[in-house]
Amino acid sequence: MQKMTKEEALKTVGDRKIVPVVKLDRAEDAKPLCEALCEGGLPVAEITFRTSAAEESIRIVAKAFPDMMVGAGTVTNTEQAQRAVDAGAQFLVTPGFSRKITEFAVDHGIMIFPGACTPTELMMALEYDLPVVKFFPAKQYGGAGTIKSFSAPFPSLRFMPTGGINESNILEYLALKPVIACGGSWMVKDSLIKENDFAGIRDMTKAAVQLVKGAEK
Repeated sequence: MQKMTKEEALKTVGDRKIVPVVKLDRAEDAKPLCEALCEGGLPVAEITFRTSAAEESIRIVAKAFPDMMVGAGTVTNTEQAQRAVDAGAQFLVTPGFSRKITEFAVDHGIMIFPGACTPTELMMALEYDLPVVKFFPAKQYGGAGTIKSFSAPFPSLRFMPTGGINESNILEYLALKPVIACGGSWMVKDSLIKENDFAGIRDMTKAAVQLVKGAEK
């Protein structure tokens, strides 16, 4: 896929409603995993830099699935950000707010979803004119109720809650107007990947897609 504009990235995320958060210990799992996501109707993935396989996994996916939106998650420094972009990442996600990484993304014209869970961090996001933040960890920081509280003083911000999101509570989040999409890993669990159960991932992805279809605002 050609480099997305920030507007295209936002629209894609908003249309999909779910961003699978993927942790890969082996780069060779990237292709069958993302094939399962695509077959399940969810051609988007946030591949996290929690493992050494992240960079190569992004490179594999960017080449093998040109119509898939692939990004890098758990980006904690600008060196990782540069490696992710060079590998083909179309968006960056950070666990917390980093001015350096945010400025890197702005300078390179790439969409970034910075982690934020306090009013101070939300104000920092506004300083950079960022339209969406990753509310993380969502469950531990009050979930949907906290997002509702933030929407009054920060009416222009949208949220992508991540952390503790699953099929039992995702609709509660998506029902909130400020929520653009949710990040989740229940359909790409470590156990399924390690067991090469990509058919199971495909089926769980299909179920997740069907679940959120009725959540259009």
